[in-house]
Amino acid sequence: MRKEIAAFSALALFGVSGAPRHVEQSAQQTVKPSQPAGQAAAQTKQTAAQTEKTAAASAASAAVMPANAAKLANPVKPTAASIAAGKQMYGYDCAMCHGANGSGKGDLAADMKLTLKDYREPASLKDMTDGEMFYIIQKGKGDMTGEGNRQKPDGIWNMINYLRSLSKKTQAHAK
Repeated sequence: MRKEIAAFSALALFGVSGAPRHVEQSAQQTVKPSQPAGQAAAQTKQTAAQTEKTAAASAASAAVMPANAAKLANPVKPTAASIAAGKQMYGYDCAMCHGANGSGKGDLAADMKLTLKDYREPASLKDMTDGEMFYIIQKGKGDMTGEGNRQKPDGIWNMINYLRSLSKKTQAHAK
């Protein structure tokens, strides 16, 4: 029994990298022996190009927002309680990229060299509907992963209320 556990542990630790070199090479080799080298290289390039096109097409289709999503209205009133709940969720899920105060200068954004909107600026969200914001927060966009089913819709609406409040606070301080 101990020998079986030791053997399993060794396989788990070394996995494929512990496999003999000729096994790895034969698994990676897709060229038929009768196929000329130039033809094999062309086939490899063609396959890579097709894979790249497929990935780009799926990314583009994922980025397309349904027309009805933009038309959604926020059913949650922007009360102090709603904004506080949105701020709490923002702190857990968003501040690492978007900054603790909405500046767009979070630690993770800096590490990833991302340029994000400053939500304290009124112009940053001026052209976005609440429905568009809801869709992006729920589904994600670009490098941003969405909340998906981790957050209830009211929680996302609360966060939208919080995000909208950030620019209003900046306007109030400017007066």
